[in-house]
Amino acid sequence: MRLDDILYTQGFGTRRVCAGLIQQGHVRVADAVVTDAGADFQPEGLAFSVQGTDWTWHDKAYLVLHKPAGTECSQKPSTWPSIYTLLPGPLRQRPQKGAVQGVQAVGRLDQDTTGLLLLTDDGTFIHRMNSPRKHVPKVYEVTVKHPLTDAQVQRLLAGVVLDDDPRPVKAAACEAVGEHHLRLTLTEGKYHQVKRMLAAAGNRVERLHRSQVGGFRLPGDLAPGQWRWLTPGDLAAITG
Repeated sequence: MRLDDILYTQGFGTRRVCAGLIQQGHVRVADAVVTDAGADFQPEGLAFSVQGTDWTWHDKAYLVLHKPAGTECSQKPSTWPSIYTLLPGPLRQRPQKGAVQGVQAVGRLDQDTTGLLLLTDDGTFIHRMNSPRKHVPKVYEVTVKHPLTDAQVQRLLAGVVLDDDPRPVKAAACEAVGEHHLRLTLTEGKYHQVKRMLAAAGNRVERLHRSQVGGFRLPGDLAPGQWRWLTPGDLAAITG
């Protein structure tokens, strides 16, 4: 693949911009400056740098972000900063079918919810993860206002009725880890679901943190606001 096409697919700008970066000596491959935009490289796994930014070529982007509180999962946030500002420019500008779309969040977390957020530019992966038919489990660490009771845990496991659906919504798993700490596993996603389920069970969510999706746990060394690429093993754990 041409070097300018490699940069373009990774989100470093239009083909003309990418060619200019190369011709002006801003691109290094194997620690050597390359000024020929048409130079041919095998893209898979290619390591290069653009204006001092180290990068590795990925056909598709699969990321995990430790979402901090006070951020919105929106490209056009209304009140709080967007989670997309936590990502480098190339990830926000990766082209899809000729248009600049960048990576997208796989589902959303409320502005005050923290924890594991997946992002990708793979539309098929997004559809698979969001499909209610797939029943991908998501684990939440819930801090509640009032001391938990066995009756509340049993109600969540048996199912509670939310105001927008007469059918009971059940937790796939529910465990009182502490007096005010509930570990809740859901396999479907509704608007403000955890908060509404706890309210229906007679309690109130004070803090909410997503710790796991599928078999993939939020890495302990990933601080709030940080992101990293997902490995093939991570993806296998997520999708089962």
